[in-house]
Amino acid sequence: MRVVIDTCMIVDALQAREPFYQDAQSIFLLCANQQFEGFLTAKSITDIYHLTHRQTHSDQAARDVLSKLCALFGLLDTTELDIRKAIFSEISDFADAVMVETAMRSDMDGIVTRNTEDYKKAPLSVYAPSDFVKLLTEETNSDRED
Repeated sequence: MRVVIDTCMIVDALQAREPFYQDAQSIFLLCANQQFEGFLTAKSITDIYHLTHRQTHSDQAARDVLSKLCALFGLLDTTELDIRKAIFSEISDFADAVMVETAMRSDMDGIVTRNTEDYKKAPLSVYAPSDFVKLLTEETNSDRED
């Protein structure tokens, strides 16, 4: 399964934000253990840099975080066409619409986000973090039983 991980999930893991940290950490581990292919968008990377830099006050520390994220997750480019389609999307939050368009063009199976309400009109699967962890855990357990 190939999914885009929303920026909020990455920040939850990096900042150990409760009550979201456990699911975010589980998603990192499941990706590291190759239970799914996780991707970030180029825009997410710039947002994560700014949030991390603001917290650490260190360019090098923020870049080190990005380096580790890029080793774990694949990166998806956002194109001009993604932006143009997002402008006319039924998804009200523009950044979310751009993520959906990028995911669709990149043949992703879904998006994992805490913000599922904002993605109701998305034409692909959208998973809450706990639901996604449960889905992958159940798939892994059923594969072991076979």
